[in-house]
Amino acid sequence: MKRDVTKPSQLAALLGIVLLSPVVASAESLRCGSDLVSTGDRAFEVERKCGEPQQRDFVGYTLSANERREMAREEWVYGPRNGVFSILTFEGNRLVQIETRRAH
Repeated sequence: MKRDVTKPSQLAALLGIVLLSPVVASAESLRCGSDLVSTGDRAFEVERKCGEPQQRDFVGYTLSANERREMAREEWVYGPRNGVFSILTFEGNRLVQIETRRAH
């Protein structure tokens, strides 16, 4: 019977990588005060519920699901709130991704 023994140096290296990597999480919804925004919401709905973002960045263009038209890709940044930034990604004015990152 063979045992899988991991060396302490390997564990230390793995732990170091995990601890040094930035904390990033992805979610399907985000609370803005008493309102909730979710993937699929339109940009004007998000702005009405969450207010003006700290920053808006035009990222570029992406193709629609059926690859028949280009859609603008934009990122909105909110926060930091309690040490966390929320980064909302829009494609064609639809919210497609909500990402949170710890502020450094």
